[in-house]
Amino acid sequence: MASSTSASSYRDCVSSLRTSLSFLESSVATLGHGVEDFPRLATVLKTVRHYELIPQPTLAAAESSLRDEIGPFIALLLDRADKQLERQQRRIETLKARADLNAGRLSHYPTDDEYARTKEAKHRHAAALKNKNAKAKTLDGGAALRAKVVHQRKEALKYSVERLELEVQQKERELRVRLEQRGA
Repeated sequence: MASSTSASSYRDCVSSLRTSLSFLESSVATLGHGVEDFPRLATVLKTVRHYELIPQPTLAAAESSLRDEIGPFIALLLDRADKQLERQQRRIETLKARADLNAGRLSHYPTDDEYARTKEAKHRHAAALKNKNAKAKTLDGGAALRAKVVHQRKEALKYSVERLELEVQQKERELRVRLEQRGA
């Protein structure tokens, strides 16, 4: 009987071992299915450190280094920008002055009606002078040509004088504006 009880106990042990083995195989299969996605889950659940705490002296040294490295470039760029702004401001002032000068020149030109009246008056004056000169003496061809040249020079000089007077007025205006800007 001892052998039959031991055989039956061995059978129970083997049966229990087989049951445990089937449970173990089932658990391994379940774990295998659960772990299949583990590499993807590892990357999904991986923690990323967004902020790293560093000591204040290290931070101050990094700031100083960065300031020393890019400071000269920033100063250079700011100087360039200031110079460009000054250049543009001078150009604007020059264009304004030129516009004022041209406006002054245009204001001295007569309108069509005034031009017609002036031309008519000049024509009458020239006719009167012609009659006077014809009565006084008749100019020969060379003298008439010289008189015409002298008259043209006189007109050119009048125009030059007017132009220079306008330029002087413009310079005076510019000087007044600059003095007002410095005084303000």
